[in-house]
Amino acid sequence: MFLSDKPKFFGRRKGRTIRKAKSTLLEAFLPTIKITPETNFNKQTLFVRPVEKVFLEIGFGNGEHLAGQALNNPETGFIGAEVFQNGVANLLTLITGIKEGDNLPEKITLLPGRNDNIRVWDDDVRLLFSKIPDNFVDKVFVLFPDPWPKKRHASRRFINPDNLKEIARILKKDGILRVATDHKVYKGWTLRQMAADKNFVWTAKCGNDWKHEPSDWVQTKYQRKAIREGRRPVFLDYKRV
Repeated sequence: MFLSDKPKFFGRRKGRTIRKAKSTLLEAFLPTIKITPETNFNKQTLFVRPVEKVFLEIGFGNGEHLAGQALNNPETGFIGAEVFQNGVANLLTLITGIKEGDNLPEKITLLPGRNDNIRVWDDDVRLLFSKIPDNFVDKVFVLFPDPWPKKRHASRRFINPDNLKEIARILKKDGILRVATDHKVYKGWTLRQMAADKNFVWTAKCGNDWKHEPSDWVQTKYQRKAIREGRRPVFLDYKRV
């Protein structure tokens, strides 16, 4: 199910008009770090240098968390999946430093101090799963996904048995799936879905383990907005068993 029989996607693929600098990043720089149907998932060759660990962020939004994690963990390879074109463009701005109004350099490169350790899949991650080998990923992030709060839309929620089956397949034993949400409906839904899946065990021992940011956390714009508006995020880590 990689190139045909696409599953139905619910959500936006594009928002506001993308201005010149970011459009140029999408056209000229994204292809240099983009995952394609021909990409070989080999830890020795997927990134510029061999890596021992690979992290996957599903739905990276505007890219703050992905860019921050990649900067903090230069020896780890990161795969970011995001359908929303504006979010992909923002990630490229974060890692190149090229913003609106800047004079674009002849050759676009990463900011100084950054390793070339991010690869981007700019489509539905469900189309990518079949390309990723078993036990390939060390950590998966699903951060502040669309809660689809109405009961009739529950089947659209990303944390569901089908997707969890694929995540369990690609995660190493003892690998971590981290789900963050600020929505009480999605929190309850996630806790129930994960409790029913015998491939995962919740790592929390007490409330402090899931009501506060993990030690390796990178804050996001969406998280800060949720806190301002009185919605308290939770951070749910599950180990692959």
